[in-house]
Amino acid sequence: MAKARWDETDSGVFLDLARVVVPGRAEQIAALTCLAPFAPGESASVVELAAGDAALGATILECYPHATLTALDGSPSMREAAARRLERFGARARVEPFDLTSERWFPYLDDARLVVSSLSIHHLDGDGKRQLFQAGARRTAQDGALLIADLVEPARAEARALFAATWDAAALRQSVEATGKTGLFDDFTAAEWNLYRHPDPEVDKPSRLFDQLLWLRRAGFAVVDCFWLNAGHAIYGGYKDAERGPAAPLAFETALAAATSNLM
Repeated sequence: MAKARWDETDSGVFLDLARVVVPGRAEQIAALTCLAPFAPGESASVVELAAGDAALGATILECYPHATLTALDGSPSMREAAARRLERFGARARVEPFDLTSERWFPYLDDARLVVSSLSIHHLDGDGKRQLFQAGARRTAQDGALLIADLVEPARAEARALFAATWDAAALRQSVEATGKTGLFDDFTAAEWNLYRHPDPEVDKPSRLFDQLLWLRRAGFAVVDCFWLNAGHAIYGGYKDAERGPAAPLAFETALAAATSNLM
């Protein structure tokens, strides 16, 4: 019987395999970090949804020394891992429980300048995503942004085959780069983690990228776009202010160095 939702077993598998199962993980974290709508010297409230081990949150706090972070996750083991990683930032970071499928946590979004999420939104169906996008547009700061890294639903069978094959190829390459062996890739395959080969609609509900960009725009974000796409993993989102942005944005190279360090 298919599982109805993510559980602690999934959390453990992800923590063990994250460096292999996420294509270009450091690059993804760096992209989300340097796309923030504020400069490194500015104060900003950041909220991370389903923060996991907080590699993304730690990178943001390192690159933006005046930012604060609220890291939300529904898994006790993930929150423990996040708290350990974020401990060095003291009062600038807090870790809180939440249920992604509920609306009770929406007040955390109030006046946030950046809301980020990595590999969690695909657990919401279309209605759930639209409600989240609407809350993000309504509750965040006037110059706020919602930036998402997630799996997206392919529009055609050819694209599904491409996403499946390129995800396998990325996992194999990263397994060899990390350990010199294929063992982690073998674990990735045995766990049937590639949802383009092993869909589980009870847990995984990715939506088409084009549809999500439309939902973001209709929710009230002035500018929406896709910024990165590889192996079915996309970075996309919306900005509430079409004009305002940092005069000196964070350099991608700086963000990538911080992301790489936080993943070691």
